Amino acid sequence: MAGSKGEKHIYTLYDSKANLSCIHPDVLDGLEVPTHLGRVRIIGTADEGHFIEVTQRVSLDFYMDDVLLSDEFLVIPGLSEEALIGAATMQK
Repeated sequence: MAGSKGEKHIYTLYDSKANLSCIHPDVLDGLEVPTHLGRVRIIGTADEGHFIEVTQRVSLDFYMDDVLLSDEFLVIPGLSEEALIGAATMQK
């Protein structure tokens, strides 16, 4: 991943069923400064009836199969992976 502050190799999960890309806030140190969303997002989790309020996002570059791509990542506290790339934002 690469942002305005630098780049680093992180473990990223590609999820063909996700429609958003997400990143854990701890990963952003040295990569990018998050910006506030114009509208807060309420995201459902795998636990029925449990939701997370998302207030920040970042735009990052990354490579997939040697192709440079960019995406907006919602900053999700407690995300189980370092980052998740949603399939609705890109086609493989």
